[in-house]
Amino acid sequence: MESTNTSTRRQFLSSASTAMAIATVGSMTSTKSSRGADPVSANDRIGLGIIGIGPRCTYDLKAMLDFSDVRCLAISDVQASRREAGKALVDKYYGNNDCELYRDFREMLQRSDIDAVLVATGDRWHADASILAAQAGKDVYSEKPCGITIELCQQLADTMHQEQRVFQAGTQRRSVPNFLKAVELVHSGKLGKLHTMHASVYVPVLDNTWLPAEPMPSRDVVDWNLWLGPAPWRPFNQKYVDGRWRGQWDFDSGARLLDWGAHTVDLCQWANQADDTMPIEYEPTEKNIVCQYANGVKLIIDFLPEPFGDRSPHYITRLGTCPVRFIGDEGWVETGDEGEIVVSSKSLQKELPDASKRVRGLDVSAHSRNFFDCMRSRSATAANPDVMRRSHIACHAAAAAWILGRKVRMDPQSEMFVDDPDANLLRSRPARDWA
Repeated sequence: MESTNTSTRRQFLSSASTAMAIATVGSMTSTKSSRGADPVSANDRIGLGIIGIGPRCTYDLKAMLDFSDVRCLAISDVQASRREAGKALVDKYYGNNDCELYRDFREMLQRSDIDAVLVATGDRWHADASILAAQAGKDVYSEKPCGITIELCQQLADTMHQEQRVFQAGTQRRSVPNFLKAVELVHSGKLGKLHTMHASVYVPVLDNTWLPAEPMPSRDVVDWNLWLGPAPWRPFNQKYVDGRWRGQWDFDSGARLLDWGAHTVDLCQWANQADDTMPIEYEPTEKNIVCQYANGVKLIIDFLPEPFGDRSPHYITRLGTCPVRFIGDEGWVETGDEGEIVVSSKSLQKELPDASKRVRGLDVSAHSRNFFDCMRSRSATAANPDVMRRSHIACHAAAAAWILGRKVRMDPQSEMFVDDPDANLLRSRPARDWA
Protein backbone atom coordinates (compact mmCIF):
# COMPACT_ATOMS: atom_id res chain seq x y z
CA MET A 1 0.00 0.00 0.00
CA GLU A 2 1.29 3.47 -0.92
CA SER A 3 2.31 5.61 2.06
CA THR A 4 0.55 8.93 2.77
CA ASN A 5 3.81 10.82 2.33
CA THR A 6 4.48 9.27 -1.09
CA SER A 7 0.90 9.93 -2.22
CA THR A 8 1.06 13.53 -1.03
CA ARG A 9 4.36 14.13 -2.79
CA ARG A 10 2.99 12.71 -6.06
CA GLN A 11 -0.12 14.90 -5.85
CA PHE A 12 2.06 17.90 -5.16
CA LEU A 13 4.36 17.18 -8.11
CA SER A 14 1.39 16.83 -10.41
CA SER A 15 -0.11 20.18 -9.36
CA ALA A 16 3.29 21.86 -9.32
CA SER A 17 4.00 20.69 -12.87
CA THR A 18 0.71 22.19 -14.03
CA ALA A 19 1.45 25.48 -12.29
CA MET A 20 4.93 25.63 -13.78
CA ALA A 21 3.55 25.01 -17.26
CA ILE A 22 1.22 28.02 -17.11
CA ALA A 23 3.49 30.38 -15.12
CA THR A 24 4.99 33.38 -16.82
CA VAL A 25 8.76 33.49 -16.91
CA GLY A 26 9.66 37.06 -16.05
CA SER A 27 12.65 39.18 -16.80
CA MET A 28 14.69 41.00 -14.19
CA THR A 29 15.41 44.71 -14.36
CA SER A 30 19.08 45.44 -13.86
CA THR A 31 20.40 48.44 -11.99
CA LYS A 32 23.91 47.75 -13.16
CA SER A 33 25.59 51.12 -12.78
CA SER A 34 28.89 50.77 -10.99
CA ARG A 35 30.33 47.35 -11.77
CA GLY A 36 33.81 46.89 -10.42
CA ALA A 37 33.56 49.77 -7.97
CA ASP A 38 36.78 50.55 -6.14
CA PRO A 39 37.34 48.59 -2.91
CA VAL A 40 36.81 50.41 0.37
CA SER A 41 40.09 51.77 1.65
CA ALA A 42 41.36 51.10 5.15
CA ASN A 43 40.40 54.60 6.30
CA ASP A 44 36.94 54.78 4.72
CA ARG A 45 33.77 53.99 6.58
CA ILE A 46 31.66 51.31 4.90
CA GLY A 47 28.20 52.51 3.91
CA LEU A 48 25.61 49.80 4.57
CA GLY A 49 22.11 49.45 3.13
CA ILE A 50 19.43 47.01 4.32
CA ILE A 51 17.14 45.03 2.01
CA GLY A 52 14.33 43.59 4.08
CA ILE A 53 14.22 44.15 7.84
CA GLY A 54 12.42 41.67 10.06
CA PRO A 55 13.40 39.81 13.25
CA ARG A 56 16.46 38.06 11.79
CA CYS A 57 17.71 41.17 10.05
CA THR A 58 17.31 43.16 13.26
CA TYR A 59 19.48 40.59 15.04
CA ASP A 60 22.14 40.84 12.31
CA LEU A 61 21.99 44.62 12.18
CA LYS A 62 22.45 45.07 15.92
CA ALA A 63 25.78 43.24 15.63
CA MET A 64 26.83 45.30 12.60
CA LEU A 65 25.96 48.62 14.23
CA ASP A 66 28.66 47.97 16.83
CA PHE A 67 31.41 48.18 14.18
CA SER A 68 32.87 51.69 14.21
CA ASP A 69 34.00 51.43 10.58
CA VAL A 70 30.49 50.59 9.30
CA ARG A 71 27.57 53.00 9.00
CA CYS A 72 24.01 51.95 8.23
CA LEU A 73 22.73 54.64 5.89
CA ALA A 74 19.44 53.33 4.55
CA ILE A 75 16.75 50.68 4.96
CA SER A 76 14.42 49.30 2.31
CA ASP A 77 11.39 47.15 3.04
CA VAL A 78 8.00 46.66 1.41
CA GLN A 79 6.25 47.08 4.79
CA ALA A 80 6.01 50.58 6.25
CA SER A 81 5.88 49.31 9.83
CA ARG A 82 9.14 47.41 9.41
CA ARG A 83 10.86 50.29 7.64
CA GLU A 84 9.95 52.65 10.44
CA ALA A 85 10.97 50.22 13.19
CA GLY A 86 14.34 49.80 11.48
CA LYS A 87 14.86 53.53 11.23
CA ALA A 88 14.00 53.95 14.91
CA LEU A 89 16.63 51.34 15.81
CA VAL A 90 19.38 52.88 13.66
CA ASP A 91 18.65 56.51 14.52
CA LYS A 92 18.54 55.74 18.25
CA TYR A 93 21.91 53.98 18.02
CA TYR A 94 23.58 56.86 16.16
CA GLY A 95 21.72 59.61 18.01
CA ASN A 96 20.45 61.34 14.87
CA ASN A 97 17.68 61.14 12.27
CA ASP A 98 19.80 60.33 9.21
CA CYS A 99 18.71 56.81 8.22
CA GLU A 100 16.76 57.04 4.96
CA LEU A 101 13.89 54.75 4.04
CA TYR A 102 12.88 53.13 0.76
CA ARG A 103 9.93 50.98 -0.23
CA ASP A 104 11.68 49.72 -3.38
CA PHE A 105 15.25 48.56 -2.75
CA ARG A 106 16.22 49.32 -6.36
CA GLU A 107 16.08 53.02 -5.56
CA MET A 108 18.47 52.52 -2.65
CA LEU A 109 20.89 50.61 -4.88
CA GLN A 110 21.36 53.73 -7.01
CA ARG A 111 23.15 55.50 -4.13
CA SER A 112 26.89 55.79 -4.61
CA ASP A 113 27.53 55.95 -0.84
CA ILE A 114 26.12 52.45 -0.28
CA ASP A 115 29.09 50.05 -0.43
CA ALA A 116 27.39 46.90 0.85
CA VAL A 117 23.94 45.51 1.50
CA LEU A 118 22.52 43.10 4.02
CA VAL A 119 19.84 41.02 2.28
CA ALA A 120 17.41 39.61 4.84
CA THR A 121 14.11 39.35 3.00
CA GLY A 122 12.07 36.17 2.79
CA ASP A 123 13.74 33.28 0.98
CA ARG A 124 12.03 33.99 -2.36
CA TRP A 125 13.97 37.28 -2.71
CA HIS A 126 17.47 36.40 -1.47
CA ALA A 127 19.05 35.47 -4.81
CA ASP A 128 17.34 38.09 -6.97
CA ALA A 129 18.04 40.94 -4.54
CA SER A 130 21.67 39.84 -4.14
CA ILE A 131 22.16 39.64 -7.90
CA LEU A 132 20.68 43.09 -8.48
CA ALA A 133 22.86 44.51 -5.68
CA ALA A 134 26.01 42.98 -7.18
CA GLN A 135 25.12 44.35 -10.60
CA ALA A 136 24.78 47.75 -8.95
CA GLY A 137 28.34 47.46 -7.62
CA LYS A 138 27.54 46.51 -4.03
CA ASP A 139 29.10 43.79 -1.91
CA VAL A 140 26.56 41.44 -0.39
CA TYR A 141 25.90 39.72 2.93
CA SER A 142 22.87 37.50 2.28
CA GLU A 143 20.85 35.63 4.83
CA LYS A 144 20.28 31.99 4.02
CA PRO A 145 18.94 30.13 2.16
CA CYS A 146 20.65 32.23 -0.49
CA GLY A 147 18.71 30.68 -3.39
CA ILE A 148 15.47 28.70 -3.40
CA THR A 149 16.57 26.57 -6.39
CA ILE A 150 19.76 25.01 -7.69
CA GLU A 151 19.65 27.31 -10.70
CA LEU A 152 19.41 30.45 -8.55
CA CYS A 153 22.35 29.33 -6.41
CA GLN A 154 24.37 28.89 -9.59
CA GLN A 155 23.32 32.28 -10.99
CA LEU A 156 24.11 33.98 -7.69
CA ALA A 157 27.60 32.52 -7.44
CA ASP A 158 28.33 33.23 -11.10
CA THR A 159 27.17 36.84 -10.75
CA MET A 160 29.39 37.49 -7.74
CA HIS A 161 32.41 36.33 -9.73
CA GLN A 162 31.42 38.21 -12.88
CA GLU A 163 30.82 41.46 -10.99
CA GLN A 164 33.88 40.94 -8.76
CA ARG A 165 31.86 41.46 -5.60
CA VAL A 166 32.59 40.22 -2.08
CA PHE A 167 29.83 37.87 -0.88
CA GLN A 168 29.13 36.29 2.48
CA ALA A 169 26.37 33.72 2.96
CA GLY A 170 24.68 34.09 6.33
CA THR A 171 25.78 30.63 7.43
CA GLN A 172 27.45 32.17 10.46
CA ARG A 173 28.20 28.89 12.21
CA ARG A 174 31.38 28.75 10.12
CA SER A 175 32.57 31.57 12.39
CA VAL A 176 31.25 30.33 15.77
CA PRO A 177 33.92 28.82 18.10
CA ASN A 178 32.33 25.49 19.02
CA PHE A 179 31.63 24.58 15.40
CA LEU A 180 35.13 25.72 14.43
CA LYS A 181 36.58 23.45 17.11
CA ALA A 182 34.49 20.44 16.05
CA VAL A 183 35.67 20.80 12.46
CA GLU A 184 39.26 21.30 13.65
CA LEU A 185 39.12 17.95 15.48
CA VAL A 186 38.18 16.28 12.21
CA HIS A 187 40.79 18.05 10.10
CA SER A 188 43.55 17.42 12.64
CA GLY A 189 43.00 13.65 12.44
CA LYS A 190 42.18 13.36 16.15
CA LEU A 191 39.00 11.43 15.31
CA GLY A 192 40.87 9.12 12.97
CA LYS A 193 39.52 8.66 9.48
CA LEU A 194 36.15 10.38 9.05
CA HIS A 195 33.43 8.00 7.86
CA THR A 196 30.01 9.35 8.93
CA MET A 197 28.47 12.76 9.56
CA HIS A 198 25.04 13.74 10.87
CA ALA A 199 23.31 17.00 9.90
CA SER A 200 19.97 17.90 11.47
CA VAL A 201 17.05 19.50 9.59
CA TYR A 202 13.37 20.14 10.16
CA VAL A 203 11.01 17.42 8.98
CA PRO A 204 10.48 18.38 5.30
CA VAL A 205 7.07 19.67 4.21
CA LEU A 206 5.28 20.32 0.92
CA ASP A 207 2.50 22.87 1.20
CA ASN A 208 1.03 25.16 -1.42
CA THR A 209 -2.36 25.92 0.08
CA TRP A 210 -3.56 29.51 -0.24
CA LEU A 211 -4.78 31.54 2.70
CA PRO A 212 -8.11 33.34 2.19
CA ALA A 213 -7.93 36.56 0.18
CA GLU A 214 -8.07 39.78 2.21
CA PRO A 215 -8.43 43.42 1.09
CA MET A 216 -5.10 44.59 -0.25
CA PRO A 217 -3.58 47.52 1.67
CA SER A 218 -2.17 50.56 -0.09
CA ARG A 219 1.25 50.10 -1.65
CA ASP A 220 2.80 52.47 0.90
CA VAL A 221 1.60 50.24 3.75
CA VAL A 222 2.49 46.89 2.13
CA ASP A 223 3.67 46.67 -1.46
CA TRP A 224 2.16 43.24 -2.17
CA ASN A 225 3.50 42.99 -5.70
CA LEU A 226 7.02 43.72 -4.51
CA TRP A 227 6.59 41.42 -1.51
CA LEU A 228 5.79 38.55 -3.88
CA GLY A 229 8.59 39.56 -6.25
CA PRO A 230 9.66 36.60 -8.40
CA ALA A 231 7.25 34.21 -6.64
CA PRO A 232 3.94 33.25 -8.30
CA TRP A 233 1.03 35.58 -7.73
CA ARG A 234 -1.58 34.81 -5.08
CA PRO A 235 -4.13 36.96 -3.18
CA PHE A 236 -2.95 39.11 -0.29
CA ASN A 237 -3.28 37.86 3.26
CA GLN A 238 -1.68 39.65 6.19
CA LYS A 239 -0.50 36.37 7.69
CA TYR A 240 1.95 35.93 4.80
CA VAL A 241 3.77 39.18 5.53
CA ASP A 242 3.72 38.33 9.23
CA GLY A 243 5.73 35.16 8.54
CA ARG A 244 3.16 32.54 7.53
CA TRP A 245 5.01 32.12 4.21
CA ARG A 246 7.41 29.62 5.81
CA GLY A 247 6.85 26.08 4.60
CA GLN A 248 5.05 27.27 1.47
CA TRP A 249 6.61 25.86 -1.69
CA ASP A 250 6.25 29.15 -3.58
CA PHE A 251 8.15 31.10 -0.93
CA ASP A 252 10.43 28.64 0.89
CA SER A 253 13.50 26.57 -0.01
CA GLY A 254 13.66 22.85 -0.76
CA ALA A 255 10.61 21.64 1.19
CA ARG A 256 11.99 23.65 4.14
CA LEU A 257 15.04 21.41 4.25
CA LEU A 258 17.38 24.40 3.86
CA ASP A 259 16.11 26.18 6.98
CA TRP A 260 18.67 24.21 8.99
CA GLY A 261 20.41 22.33 6.22
CA ALA A 262 22.00 25.49 4.85
CA HIS A 263 23.88 25.50 8.17
CA THR A 264 24.28 21.86 9.14
CA VAL A 265 24.97 20.35 5.72
CA ASP A 266 27.36 23.25 5.12
CA LEU A 267 29.26 22.35 8.29
CA CYS A 268 29.48 18.73 7.14
CA GLN A 269 30.78 19.85 3.75
CA TRP A 270 33.48 21.79 5.58
CA ALA A 271 34.34 18.93 7.93
CA ASN A 272 34.70 16.56 4.97
CA GLN A 273 36.91 19.11 3.16
CA ALA A 274 34.34 18.97 0.38
CA ASP A 275 33.79 22.67 -0.32
CA ASP A 276 34.63 22.01 -3.97
CA THR A 277 32.19 19.11 -4.38
CA MET A 278 29.07 17.54 -2.85
CA PRO A 279 27.56 14.09 -2.24
CA ILE A 280 26.89 12.01 -5.35
CA GLU A 281 23.97 9.92 -3.98
CA TYR A 282 20.88 10.91 -1.95
CA GLU A 283 18.43 8.27 -0.68
CA PRO A 284 15.40 9.20 1.47
CA THR A 285 13.95 7.12 4.29
CA GLU A 286 11.13 7.90 6.73
CA LYS A 287 13.56 9.44 9.24
CA ASN A 288 16.42 10.83 7.18
CA ILE A 289 18.17 11.22 3.85
CA VAL A 290 21.34 9.15 3.47
CA CYS A 291 23.96 10.76 1.23
CA GLN A 292 27.24 9.39 -0.05
CA TYR A 293 30.37 11.26 -1.15
CA ALA A 294 32.75 9.99 -3.81
CA ASN A 295 35.41 9.58 -1.09
CA GLY A 296 33.16 7.10 0.75
CA VAL A 297 32.10 9.40 3.61
CA LYS A 298 28.43 9.09 4.50
CA LEU A 299 26.25 12.11 5.34
CA ILE A 300 23.01 11.39 7.18
CA ILE A 301 20.51 14.27 7.12
CA ASP A 302 18.28 13.61 10.14
CA PHE A 303 14.70 14.87 10.39
CA LEU A 304 14.20 16.49 13.79
CA PRO A 305 10.54 17.29 14.46
CA GLU A 306 9.44 20.38 16.32
CA PRO A 307 9.39 20.96 19.25
CA PHE A 308 13.08 20.34 19.59
CA GLY A 309 12.81 18.01 22.59
CA ASP A 310 11.79 15.06 20.40
CA ARG A 311 15.13 14.16 18.83
CA SER A 312 16.80 11.21 17.19
CA PRO A 313 18.41 8.88 19.78
CA HIS A 314 22.00 9.79 18.90
CA TYR A 315 21.44 13.49 19.61
CA ILE A 316 21.96 15.04 23.01
CA THR A 317 19.08 17.46 23.53
CA ARG A 318 21.00 20.02 25.57
CA LEU A 319 23.16 20.87 22.56
CA GLY A 320 20.40 23.08 21.19
CA THR A 321 19.33 23.74 17.61
CA CYS A 322 21.32 22.80 14.50
CA PRO A 323 23.36 19.96 16.06
CA VAL A 324 25.95 18.15 13.95
CA ARG A 325 27.96 15.02 14.64
CA PHE A 326 31.24 13.92 13.04
CA ILE A 327 32.34 10.28 13.47
CA GLY A 328 35.79 8.87 12.74
CA ASP A 329 37.20 5.40 13.28
CA GLU A 330 38.89 6.60 16.49
CA GLY A 331 36.22 8.86 18.02
CA TRP A 332 33.40 11.34 17.50
CA VAL A 333 32.43 14.92 18.29
CA GLU A 334 29.01 16.53 18.50
CA THR A 335 27.96 20.14 19.02
CA GLY A 336 25.04 22.53 18.54
CA ASP A 337 23.85 26.08 19.05
CA GLU A 338 24.14 26.14 22.83
CA GLY A 339 27.94 26.09 22.43
CA GLU A 340 28.64 22.85 24.29
CA ILE A 341 30.90 20.27 22.65
CA VAL A 342 30.54 16.56 23.48
CA VAL A 343 33.26 14.07 22.54
CA SER A 344 33.75 10.32 22.81
CA SER A 345 36.80 10.11 25.07
CA LYS A 346 38.74 11.81 27.85
CA SER A 347 41.68 12.37 25.53
CA LEU A 348 39.46 14.37 23.19
CA GLN A 349 37.96 16.22 26.16
CA LYS A 350 41.42 17.67 26.82
CA GLU A 351 41.31 19.30 23.38
CA LEU A 352 38.21 21.35 24.16
CA PRO A 353 38.21 25.05 25.11
CA ASP A 354 37.05 26.46 28.41
CA ALA A 355 33.26 26.15 28.66
CA SER A 356 33.06 29.79 29.76
CA LYS A 357 33.98 30.86 26.21
CA ARG A 358 30.82 29.48 24.64
CA VAL A 359 29.11 31.54 21.93
CA ARG A 360 25.61 30.68 20.75
CA GLY A 361 25.27 29.55 17.15
CA LEU A 362 22.99 32.44 16.21
CA ASP A 363 25.70 35.04 16.86
CA VAL A 364 26.82 36.85 13.70
CA SER A 365 29.48 39.15 15.14
CA ALA A 366 32.57 37.28 13.90
CA HIS A 367 30.93 36.28 10.62
CA SER A 368 29.89 39.82 9.71
CA ARG A 369 33.28 41.15 10.83
CA ASN A 370 34.87 38.67 8.40
CA PHE A 371 32.64 40.06 5.63
CA PHE A 372 33.61 43.68 6.23
CA ASP A 373 37.30 42.81 6.56
CA CYS A 374 37.15 40.94 3.26
CA MET A 375 35.52 43.96 1.65
CA ARG A 376 38.68 45.90 2.42
CA SER A 377 41.10 43.18 1.35
CA ARG A 378 38.92 41.93 -1.57
CA SER A 379 39.58 38.37 -0.40
CA ALA A 380 37.24 35.39 -0.11
CA THR A 381 34.95 35.27 2.91
CA ALA A 382 34.39 32.29 5.22
CA ALA A 383 31.13 31.49 3.38
CA ASN A 384 32.04 32.71 -0.09
CA PRO A 385 29.91 32.16 -3.24
CA ASP A 386 31.51 28.80 -4.06
CA VAL A 387 31.07 27.46 -0.51
CA MET A 388 27.43 28.57 -0.60
CA ARG A 389 26.85 27.12 -4.05
CA ARG A 390 27.91 23.58 -3.26
CA SER A 391 26.42 23.25 0.21
CA HIS A 392 23.10 24.77 -0.92
CA ILE A 393 22.96 22.56 -4.02
CA ALA A 394 23.62 19.50 -1.84
CA CYS A 395 20.61 20.50 0.27
CA HIS A 396 18.45 21.00 -2.82
CA ALA A 397 19.53 17.61 -4.16
CA ALA A 398 18.54 15.97 -0.87
CA ALA A 399 15.18 17.76 -1.02
CA ALA A 400 14.65 16.49 -4.57
CA ALA A 401 15.24 12.92 -3.39
CA TRP A 402 12.68 13.38 -0.61
CA ILE A 403 10.11 14.97 -2.93
CA LEU A 404 10.47 12.18 -5.49
CA GLY A 405 10.58 9.51 -2.79
CA ARG A 406 13.59 7.68 -4.24
CA LYS A 407 17.36 7.71 -4.63
CA VAL A 408 18.86 10.32 -6.93
CA ARG A 409 22.40 10.76 -8.17
CA MET A 410 24.16 14.08 -8.69
CA ASP A 411 27.18 14.89 -10.86
CA PRO A 412 29.16 17.41 -8.76
CA GLN A 413 30.90 18.82 -11.84
CA SER A 414 27.86 19.55 -14.02
CA GLU A 415 25.58 20.03 -10.99
CA MET A 416 22.97 17.99 -12.85
CA PHE A 417 21.11 14.89 -11.72
CA VAL A 418 22.36 11.80 -13.54
CA ASP A 419 19.89 10.26 -16.02
CA ASP A 420 16.94 11.69 -14.11
CA PRO A 421 14.69 14.12 -16.06
CA ASP A 422 12.18 14.41 -13.20
CA ALA A 423 14.86 15.44 -10.71
CA ASN A 424 16.37 17.89 -13.17
CA LEU A 425 12.98 19.60 -13.52
CA LEU A 426 13.30 20.50 -9.83
CA ARG A 427 16.54 22.40 -10.44
CA SER A 428 14.64 25.57 -11.36
CA ARG A 429 11.28 27.32 -11.11
CA PRO A 430 9.58 29.89 -13.36
CA ALA A 431 9.93 33.48 -12.17
CA ARG A 432 7.06 35.98 -12.23
CA ASP A 433 7.53 39.27 -14.07
CA TRP A 434 7.16 41.55 -11.05
CA ALA A 435 8.94 44.69 -12.29
